[in-house]
Amino acid sequence: MVEHRTIDVNGIRLHIAEEGEGPLVVLLHGFPESWHSWRHQFGPLAAAGFRAVAPDQRGYGTSDHPRDVSAYSILDLVGDVVGLIHALGEESAYVVGHDWGAPVAWHTALFRPDVVRGVAGLSVPPPFRGERPPLVTMQERFEGRFYWNYFNRPGVADAEFGKDPRAALRRLLYGASGDAPGAGRYEQALVSDPDRGWLADMPDPVELPAWLTEQDLDELAASYTDGFTGALNWYRNLDRNWHLTAPWHGARVTPPALYVYGDRDLVPAFPGTPELIEKLPQLMPNLVREPLVLPGCGHWTQQERPDEVNAALLEFLTGLRD
Repeated sequence: MVEHRTIDVNGIRLHIAEEGEGPLVVLLHGFPESWHSWRHQFGPLAAAGFRAVAPDQRGYGTSDHPRDVSAYSILDLVGDVVGLIHALGEESAYVVGHDWGAPVAWHTALFRPDVVRGVAGLSVPPPFRGERPPLVTMQERFEGRFYWNYFNRPGVADAEFGKDPRAALRRLLYGASGDAPGAGRYEQALVSDPDRGWLADMPDPVELPAWLTEQDLDELAASYTDGFTGALNWYRNLDRNWHLTAPWHGARVTPPALYVYGDRDLVPAFPGTPELIEKLPQLMPNLVREPLVLPGCGHWTQQERPDEVNAALLEFLTGLRD
């Protein structure tokens, strides 16, 4: 049974959900999500002899929402993970992340391989730092129409999503899923007219896809009663993160690693990402297998394909533990 509590970590308070006993597995959600995105993983992980812990990361849910934008840098986010592992009484853990949680997981393994027994990323591949700041690159490539740049307009996306959080989340989750028309094409889903808003051309489903219930949507919407600013502040640190990670330029993630994504996910279609994914077995010294591709799966990997994701995670984790 999943239990909830609040824990002091890295100078802030984080809400965590946890189940099971055994080696610690930290599950890191993405945007716009919460601990609840891992609801299908708790039971199987606990049954296999693991202790599954999923925080609402800083800026999300009932965890603290620092007001300073710079408090959401990749160093702060990794600091939260390392601090959480130690606050839970462990010296090391397996770290699994999806969407924004994946870069946090990958960077935790990159910065602190001593505390990461194994790392898995869903949707977003391992970090290989580019030659130029990402916001600058996307601003030039898409003339300000890419969603990263839109999210960096102070207060704009905050107001658009906050007007009706449940309706916004309904569109966001459906629009990036494998069930949406044109799924997997970033031009349609992630490039838009910033003056009209990001939701303007995003489809609103008549019915939710089978993997997302009305109760699930209610649970997620309830976690955004304090708005979206904390979550959006992660995007407002993209260029700052590029500068902060300069010492790791060219470095590689060395702990045992697993990468899983859907073939209708829009993230692997980002410019340059397909080529990166193809080279991962050569770039990642301890990638345990070829990247696992889930047919028909969109962006919400562990929610859309829980059985396949659970099987892959359990094979990965038990292989490292045994």
